[in-house]
Amino acid sequence: MGGEVDYAMLIKQYGQTETAERSYSPAKCLGTKKRQVDGNPDMDLVSTSYAERQNLNIRMKNRRFTRLTNAFSKKAENLAYSIALDFMHHNFCRKHMTIKTTPARAAGIANRTWTIKDIVGLLPAACHSTKF
Repeated sequence: MGGEVDYAMLIKQYGQTETAERSYSPAKCLGTKKRQVDGNPDMDLVSTSYAERQNLNIRMKNRRFTRLTNAFSKKAENLAYSIALDFMHHNFCRKHMTIKTTPARAAGIANRTWTIKDIVGLLPAACHSTKF
């Protein structure tokens, strides 16, 4: 981005797990290291909290991302559609308690709260036919 974006990384340093049988338990985090990558980021604000919260939201709302599930997508295209629908709903339809509106309205991208019908209306006309 040529220095036009403030970007930094938080690198977590992990230790060894106590036993090899704890395959679903993460290793213990021993510390973190912050590294400036581009631009002029405020190093006091460098955090993984927002990205980790977004990842948790995706896993909780979309069964394709939970462990040991049979709700997987056989085609990558179907997975992409599923994620796109989730993000559309999250940002345009769902009112968030902290901001009292949708993120799209708060950012000035949308002038109203969307409905599921509005999202379906974005689909091409070929998808609206009863023949699949």
